[in-house]
Amino acid sequence: MATFDPDEMVQRFKERAAAVKKRPMPPVEGEGRRHFIEQSKLDFQDFAMLGDAQASIDDGILTLRVDLRSPDQR
Repeated sequence: MATFDPDEMVQRFKERAAAVKKRPMPPVEGEGRRHFIEQSKLDFQDFAMLGDAQASIDDGILTLRVDLRSPDQR
């Protein structure tokens, strides 16, 4: 069985965030278009946030630390 590498998982989330930015707009209009755009924004936000996480495994528990403070507060 392969070992789990939390840093590799974080890297995959970075790649997913980048993929969302490149996702083409499907040929939809109106409400479907608005929903697609909103979902893309949420997908990017979630994937980017996890892609910036510091990951560790402590006593078998995966911990993801995400600093949400503004850069001037860090």
